[in-house]
Amino acid sequence: MMLAACSVWLLLVCLVLYSRLKVAASAPTCTNGQAGCHVLSLANLFDRVIQHSARMHGISNDLHSEFELYFLPSKNQIGRVSRNCHTSTILTPNGKENAQRMAREELTEVILKLLVAWGDPLWHFHQSLAHNHEVSNFSSNKSLEMSDMVHELRKGVQKVIEKMKMLGIMGNSLGGLGSSESLLAPVSAEWRLMKDYDLLYCFRRDSSKIQNYLKILKCRIVPEHGC
Repeated sequence: MMLAACSVWLLLVCLVLYSRLKVAASAPTCTNGQAGCHVLSLANLFDRVIQHSARMHGISNDLHSEFELYFLPSKNQIGRVSRNCHTSTILTPNGKENAQRMAREELTEVILKLLVAWGDPLWHFHQSLAHNHEVSNFSSNKSLEMSDMVHELRKGVQKVIEKMKMLGIMGNSLGGLGSSESLLAPVSAEWRLMKDYDLLYCFRRDSSKIQNYLKILKCRIVPEHGC
């Protein structure tokens, strides 16, 4: 009799714990304490955007390697590729030490500017691959994923900013940033392919910067969490 009562009691406890975990897992995440939200700490928000940026950079690396292997087999041809990235007008800190010396508001603004600048170009890049029959569906799908990840990462960084403002870590000096202008003009098929490769090279470089800047920003603001 006592054993049966204990079993029922344990079952009820397990059901209560399960229901609470289920509610917590299904609740949307938010930076503030709104009702029905699973509130994430600033360190957790940073971890999420850093992991997201790492995946994004990994995809850009894979696509860049595929382009080098299948579309630019000649070293002489690779040498002729332009390195004039459209984001060169964005002043970015050169090296880890210079990034660490920047004000956190300025470094955050650099991250946002880079993400905004890649929104439209990556969409055009995906459209270019989707209409190129020499490119595999895998590459086309990865380019779309990469484009989507830029938009999602921008939203994630904005949530980090909201959390920092709420905690009084950052002021309201960061203004809105407009979308970038279209990069690609109608050109010959051969140069279009080189333009795609050039754009991919530039994004791989900038996605690495974004990932590194986010890590530096996290370590400056929440150094006790994994720094």
